Amino acid sequence: MMDGPISNDTWWGDEVTPRAFRDELYAEEGPITLWINSPGGDVFAAAQIYTMLMDYPHDITVKIDGIAASAASVIAMAGTKVCMSPVAMMMIHNPSTIAMGDAADFKEAIAMLQEVKESIINAYETKTLMARDKISRMMDNTTWMNAKKALELKFCDEILFAPAQLEEEGAAASAFSMKVVNSAFINKFIQAHPKPEEPKNTVPADQLMKRLELLKH
Repeated sequence: MMDGPISNDTWWGDEVTPRAFRDELYAEEGPITLWINSPGGDVFAAAQIYTMLMDYPHDITVKIDGIAASAASVIAMAGTKVCMSPVAMMMIHNPSTIAMGDAADFKEAIAMLQEVKESIINAYETKTLMARDKISRMMDNTTWMNAKKALELKFCDEILFAPAQLEEEGAAASAFSMKVVNSAFINKFIQAHPKPEEPKNTVPADQLMKRLELLKH
């Protein structure tokens, strides 16, 4: 379980550190479920944890029960399957830092942040297959996503506790919609191409034959 801020070191006792996470990850073997409720934290510590999960030889089901924000959202992307509670939230934004010094120091900090952002986009892109420029804009805008939005954008794969019949109902609704569309098309076609009217004042064929016999005499 990942419950708390992400840090390289622990100060208050509730931080999630790469060292502690590694010990817990390899305490047992086989597929695992990782519950996440974290506001994020140190991006480099998160990068270590993300890499551990990506390298783990078994399936990992990530379940977000509260929040996966900032660096925690990056870690979530390592799941073989990512699930969100219907009341959970995910947030992505640009990395930030504290800098001091002269102009050269600030330029160096800006360059570092730009590269960190690109590394974060790598994780989001691998999971969602979304265009990098779109991910970048989402980070610029500090994007918050509820479970449905995250599912739509492929930041998660499933919403927890969603009734299984929803998919069947969705398929049925789609089939019904196609039936309605097809019926409407047929009706329009009939209106545009009405059946030819039968000729008026027609004479049956047997009567025509009798008249022809009479003309012969």
